[in-house]
Amino acid sequence: MMRLPILLAKIIVWFVGICLGLVILFKFVPPPITATMLINGDGITKDWESLSNIDRNLVTAVIAAEDGKFCTHNGFDAEAIEKAIKRNAQGGRIRGGSTISQQTAKNVFLWQGGGYFRKGMEAWFTFLIENIWGKRRIMEVYLNVAETGIGTYGAEAGAQRYFNHSAARLTRTEAARMAAALPLPQKRSVTNPTGFTRRYGNTIAARMGVVRRDGLDGCVYD
Repeated sequence: MMRLPILLAKIIVWFVGICLGLVILFKFVPPPITATMLINGDGITKDWESLSNIDRNLVTAVIAAEDGKFCTHNGFDAEAIEKAIKRNAQGGRIRGGSTISQQTAKNVFLWQGGGYFRKGMEAWFTFLIENIWGKRRIMEVYLNVAETGIGTYGAEAGAQRYFNHSAARLTRTEAARMAAALPLPQKRSVTNPTGFTRRYGNTIAARMGVVRRDGLDGCVYD
């Protein structure tokens, strides 16, 4: 009977050690591939770029669209999670309250989809990257691994695909359109948006002024 607690303790130590090792490694090294890239089966087009080579407009746009409290929360937005729970309880399309940090943790270390186990693992990795990577690295990794189109991952590959130029010089409109498509990159058009996507892109472009004015993206550049 004494062997079981010892075995469990060893498993926990190994688990924590492996997690810490991966998080520390990816603080300095670009993640080579993700589960999403492998599972989607649409080919992989990606081109890692440092944050200094990605236009600030895109950073501002994704904060405006995805996570206005990115610079002030600890990886979790309690208010957004509470609102998502209330909306989901009313039925209809399931909505999340994930921050950019949570999305990054999921994209790099885990897989898409729900389930309590996966959400628990997401929370664990979110805690680790918030405390080991910091905001700038989280944003850098997010903008390099996020799916920006069918078989396309990251800001640079997305910018080349949609606008035929580098992510280093995205206009406010281009950045807003990319951010508007991020939640459903395989279904929302970036180059010729219509309906909701077009309206949402315009809303993001307007919010970007508030983000910049109030310094809501400041933690990425301080």
